[in-house]
Amino acid sequence: MFIVIDSGSSATRIYLLAFASNNVIDKIMITEGVNSTVTNGNNNVLRQEMARGVTELLARNGKRQQDISFIIASGMITSNLGLHEVPHLVAPAGIDSLARHTLPFAANELLALDIPVMLIPGIRNQTDPSWANLSGLDLMRGEETQAVGLLLGYQPRLPCILIELGSTTKLIAIDQQGKIAGSMTSLSGQVYAAILKQTFIAASVTPTPEEDAVANFEPEIIDAACHSVQESGLLRTILMTRFLQFSFPTTAPQRKLFLESAMAGDDIKVFTRAQHQGFDFHGDIFLIGHAKRCAIYQHVIQKQLNIDSPLKIISDEEQIDLLAITGASAIANTLRTLGR
Repeated sequence: MFIVIDSGSSATRIYLLAFASNNVIDKIMITEGVNSTVTNGNNNVLRQEMARGVTELLARNGKRQQDISFIIASGMITSNLGLHEVPHLVAPAGIDSLARHTLPFAANELLALDIPVMLIPGIRNQTDPSWANLSGLDLMRGEETQAVGLLLGYQPRLPCILIELGSTTKLIAIDQQGKIAGSMTSLSGQVYAAILKQTFIAASVTPTPEEDAVANFEPEIIDAACHSVQESGLLRTILMTRFLQFSFPTTAPQRKLFLESAMAGDDIKVFTRAQHQGFDFHGDIFLIGHAKRCAIYQHVIQKQLNIDSPLKIISDEEQIDLLAITGASAIANTLRTLGR
């Protein structure tokens, strides 16, 4: 048996798996991510909570630490805010490269556990950075395991594109050889959350449960938001959400759809830039995230990028989790093949 850790900004998921089938025996989530390092000024709480999470997971399954071959981890845990900073690989990179550059630690070296730990590196774009050439800069930590999991679990038509809609919007390109060719990222998810938490716009886009239950998908509103972003920019379009409430009859769900669509309309600039940088959109395109958000982005991408074929949507939470698990498991099995 082995353990997979997927760590983000605000939460960490820990999975117990068997080598034979890669089936998830059990999982646990702790509400600590690398944000705790920023809050506390060090990673002590993160280390303690991860070790506690592993210990609790093993205890409730009647397992000892000695029963676990290793822990394999990815995500922000490998950043300077995590447990140990692992240098990014330079794209393109595939499963073998990720496995060969996975950084091993002996038992009790990284976590207070009698289990070895291995950290999977992230991937950064192959570009020559300068103030005059910033558009090609991008990197990922954690999404590389999801990309590997999608390759193995879905057998996509290559080259393919993954668009992950989480706290960031991250477009990942996989080339004809099945290697991660690079990425393009925006902060739209976190900006949207901040708008709802920190601005008066929230008062105009918060529906009642009854309103939310009957909310419709209205392409006309999505198109209007995208047009406003192109014409007036994102910030004025966000403010326009407030103006809508007092200018003509609209409901809170409609205004919420307008705001969500504005974020997608701004992200389309990122996708267009990715096309200009050579990312190939002629294979399968996957949207990964909440179903409603995926539907908005599908409409915007098809209309703005003139994509005729339907995009593939992965919105089930367990299926999304399975991507990272499958990817990390594949890298773990490759490590065993390499004898590491």
